[in-house]
Amino acid sequence: QVQLVESGGGLVQAGGSLRLSCTASGSAFSLKAMAWYRQAPGKQRELVAGVSVGSITNYVDSVRGRFTISRDNAKKTLYLQMHSLKPEDTAVYYCNLHIGYSNSYYPWGQGTQVTVSS
Repeated sequence: QVQLVESGGGLVQAGGSLRLSCTASGSAFSLKAMAWYRQAPGKQRELVAGVSVGSITNYVDSVRGRFTISRDNAKKTLYLQMHSLKPEDTAVYYCNLHIGYSNSYYPWGQGTQVTVSS
């Protein structure tokens, strides 16, 4: 069973930066398209950024140009570099399979809280 462990969240002022990491257990990480998702209080979970096996990336419009997703297959780690953070970026951030390339998810990790103060 694959386990996902997210880290790197925190409290930051608007305009600040954070780098999130997600480490995956198991041997298939390099063969899977992965994505970062977020869920704000009272809202549905949304896909924020994704990266294919071939490193093709996609972003939701609200973060394009501010967030960068990347992966290190040797370390089985997914990253999300976030700049110019806004209060509306406040959410719990999760990583998982990219739903555009998969019909299911791994078990969700605990996520990492990102809070952006104005």
